[in-house]
This record gives sequence, structure tokens and C-alpha cells, in this order.
Amino acid sequence: MEEYSLGATIIQFSIALAFVIALLFLCAYLAKRLGFIARVTVNEDGERKKRLDILEIMPVDAKRRLVLIRRDQTEHLIMLGAERDIVIEQNIKSDNKNNNMQT
Repeated sequence: MEEYSLGATIIQFSIALAFVIALLFLCAYLAKRLGFIARVTVNEDGERKKRLDILEIMPVDAKRRLVLIRRDQTEHLIMLGAERDIVIEQNIKSDNKNNNMQT
């Protein structure tokens, strides 16, 4: 049987670890490109003002979650589920002091 030195074993382990990490990044990139990952954008300084924002997402259980979205200055609370989506509350007036941090 061949006996490996400690240095060769560490190098072999490092190469295998780098390969696995590269595969993970490749899978994440492909999932993003194919649309499996939600695209949530955040306004940055200098960008034009977006009309639609996701303010908060809260899981209710394994199949449902509450989503608070803002369109212009009006907020809507929606429950997203596996079988159907329900509007819980609509036309909630947005408070500019608390929700708009870019002034």
C-alpha cells in the first residue's frame, strides 16, 4: 500500500474542498439564472425610485407566509400559500417617516 505524507494529504483535501465549493457556487448561479431563487431588489442611493417594494416576509407555517408589500405609498398584506393567495388587508396608508429611509 502507498503511504501518503501529511503534506500530500492536506493538499489533496484542499483541492477536493475547493472543487466542492466551486460546485456549490455553480449550482447557486444556475438556480439564480433559471429563476429558482427569488429576485428581491433593494433600493440603493442613486437609483431611480421603485414603485414596488417587499417590506417584510414572515413564515406562518411550512406552506404559508405573510408578505407585506408597498406600491407607491400604499401597503398590502398578503398571505401566500401552496393552494391559494389571500389578500388579508389592502390600502394600508404608509407612514413616510418609518418606511422611507431615503429622504
